[in-house]
Amino acid sequence: MLNLRNFSIVAHIDHGKSTLADRLIQEAGLVDERQFHDQILDSMDLERERGITIKSSAVSLPFTGPDGQGYRLNLIDTPGHVDFSYEVSRALASCEGVLLLVDAAQGVEAQTMANLYAAMEHGLVIIPVINKIDLPAANVDLVREQIENDLGLDPDEAVLCSAKQGLGIGDVLGAVIGRVPPPSGDPAAPLRALIFDAFYDPFRGTVVAVRVFDGALRAGDQLFLMSSSATHKVEEVGLFRIGREPAGELSAGMVGYVIAGIKTLSDVSIGDTATLADNQAAAPLSGFKKVKPVVFSSIYPVSSDDYESLSEALEKYKLNDAALVYQRDSSAALGLGFRCGFLGLLHLDIVQERLEREFDQSIIMTSPSVRYRFRLKDGQEIEIDNPQDYPDPAFIEEALEPYIKASIISPDRYIGAIMKLGLDRRGTSSNMHYPSPGRVEITFEIPLSEIVYDFYDKLKSVTQGYGSFDYELLDYRPNRLVKVDILLNGEKVDALSVIVHKDRARPRALAMCDRLRDELPRQQFKIAIQGAIGGEIIARSTISAFRKDVTAKCYGGDITRKRKLLEKQKKGKKRMKMVGKIEVPQSAFIAVLKSDED
Repeated sequence: MLNLRNFSIVAHIDHGKSTLADRLIQEAGLVDERQFHDQILDSMDLERERGITIKSSAVSLPFTGPDGQGYRLNLIDTPGHVDFSYEVSRALASCEGVLLLVDAAQGVEAQTMANLYAAMEHGLVIIPVINKIDLPAANVDLVREQIENDLGLDPDEAVLCSAKQGLGIGDVLGAVIGRVPPPSGDPAAPLRALIFDAFYDPFRGTVVAVRVFDGALRAGDQLFLMSSSATHKVEEVGLFRIGREPAGELSAGMVGYVIAGIKTLSDVSIGDTATLADNQAAAPLSGFKKVKPVVFSSIYPVSSDDYESLSEALEKYKLNDAALVYQRDSSAALGLGFRCGFLGLLHLDIVQERLEREFDQSIIMTSPSVRYRFRLKDGQEIEIDNPQDYPDPAFIEEALEPYIKASIISPDRYIGAIMKLGLDRRGTSSNMHYPSPGRVEITFEIPLSEIVYDFYDKLKSVTQGYGSFDYELLDYRPNRLVKVDILLNGEKVDALSVIVHKDRARPRALAMCDRLRDELPRQQFKIAIQGAIGGEIIARSTISAFRKDVTAKCYGGDITRKRKLLEKQKKGKKRMKMVGKIEVPQSAFIAVLKSDED
């Protein structure tokens, strides 16, 4: 155990976590040059395409220390985006120390601070690492100042490296061995192992990633899961070495995997404690904070026959992404589906793409919304996240919506643009301070529904990519909320309904009507697209009908002959409008979700 180290890499987005993990793997000689490729721990195509990490992944690195002893370093690479902070919290629960990466050109950003606080909550040793020192814009002295002033860490302890060029990688490994304490635990005590991740193997069933705190686990043991009280026979235990490498046992302090013939995915819950059936631990380990979804959307199969396969796909997906919350739902327009809760809009986007790619699902997603509270006149208080459940306006005493505290760090030259963006989104600036010369931190209290759509994209635009953003939920506050319905030829499309602030209702309805006008295919009859609050129409757009030239062969002669043909066509179109059904393609739903100002 003295030669074991469990550590994680955390940082703001794009500060070089995956690249540093690549260099550490190369330094440890886990893969030869022929098999190596960039972002080697990012196994999903989606991660490679977008250049982001979505799932945290573990790898065990053999390394000879400066004292000549052999060490085993268990590294857990984590995502940087705020939507995947849940993955980070799970990784931190299985470590003793973290490398906190800071970009030498960008400096300390909002997510750097959030990750620092998360690591402190877990009581971990924090090693600051200044990465990208090879960049022409790198300013190491300024970043050292920020580490001292913003993070409250000792700047002299910061390790300098360039993961891209491979500079200073030995120093990083030396700091891990020297500063991260070895794991504590009793190998002779009853087994206590924390399940921090799991994924599905079509040949072996569920593969569970564990951090063993006490005791030891071997093949043939009877594994007992404390939350579900289920018992499984262990078939194989081993270490993560890019692939899975079987080992004789996993003892206290080790990170590895367990295959125990767990068939159904719902049998495992992330954060559960595993122990032995014949020698059970007295108490489980503390799991993770229950994750609270902030954005809600419904998922429906394009063909109603695919409902069962979508249900299976979501069940399998849920094991790999414990932050997804879902329940059954139905819609008059789209049939049976699921109401899902997400941690943010990027999370929603990733779930949609992974369901389509990995599980071969064709799906439609409704407009994202947040969870609102309504106090009714009979004293009842209800929470709704689906516009279809909006109560009768006559019974509403007060409507409340969730507010967040948004922290934005940026160069001070963008203060005006950031203030305008915050105020446009109904935010109130509660605080502003200068952590270091030339940088400002602005705190807004802003409704969550205003940042759900495209706030992050807009912030990046107005700050030319330098602004960084982090948020936490505050409370619910009263506001004037209304439900906007979209009607196609007088028929309500419930999947397009949204709950918005009354002042935003008309612009939002107009934008949605215009979007639909551009996306819906033209028919042989006129289509009226309307936005309505209850019975009041507040916006309208019209798609004009295709018109066949019925008078093409009617040249010369009396005008009444043409009129007769046109009247006949008019009657036909009127009849067609009575029976004509408007199909709403998926592209139209997606177009409506995009920001109003694009």
